[in-house]
Amino acid sequence: MAVIAGIDGCPAGWVCLTKELSTGNVDSRILPNIAAVLQLDHRPELVMVDVPIGLTDSGPRACDLQARAHLKAPRASSVFPAPIRPTLLATTYTQACQIGQKVDGRKLSQQAWGILPKIREVDAFLRTDTSLQEWIREVHPEVCFWAWNGEKAMAHKKKTEKSEPQLGRLEREALVVPYYGKSYSSAQTSLPKGKFANDDLLDAFAALWTAERLIVGKALILPATPLADSYGLRMEMVA
Repeated sequence: MAVIAGIDGCPAGWVCLTKELSTGNVDSRILPNIAAVLQLDHRPELVMVDVPIGLTDSGPRACDLQARAHLKAPRASSVFPAPIRPTLLATTYTQACQIGQKVDGRKLSQQAWGILPKIREVDAFLRTDTSLQEWIREVHPEVCFWAWNGEKAMAHKKKTEKSEPQLGRLEREALVVPYYGKSYSSAQTSLPKGKFANDDLLDAFAALWTAERLIVGKALILPATPLADSYGLRMEMVA
């Protein structure tokens, strides 16, 4: 039974979508931590997760630079620089900025600080066995949607804006719903309320779609020849 998964972080942990390729059945759940993917009844043979994997000791990652180049303005800014590895030791945002300024000449962005616990979690998990990275791969939903949309970036931010109510959500649903059908609405109603945001779910579907591309050899790897970080983790992004 071939199963693949798309995962995105959420307030309660991780939104996890799994698809059985032979039947097309999609199941949704919230995992308390990334390691819980190992405990699924049917372990996926490929997992796409929205989190930076592989961190530089200083300087930007090539995959982030290439992703922004593909998205172009104004969506390029959605791919914010991954934190450098030394900032993982920070316990406060101020400390993280001080480390970044000292080592790299740049402070840590608020967006990167917001997901630093998720980055630490996945980094620690993969460092226990770097061969797991053959199984768990990094995606960025906006780059996935770019590829899904005929290599054209989304016109609107994923979050609702007062000036553009629901346009970002509707734009992404226009890709997800025709492809995944009732699986999307089923996930919306079956996942526990208050544990995830709808954009988390849409991002997880983008990751799942990319897993489908990768398993048949159609995905784009950024960069084409990725470097490994100081712990042997490849710094790459799949789209």
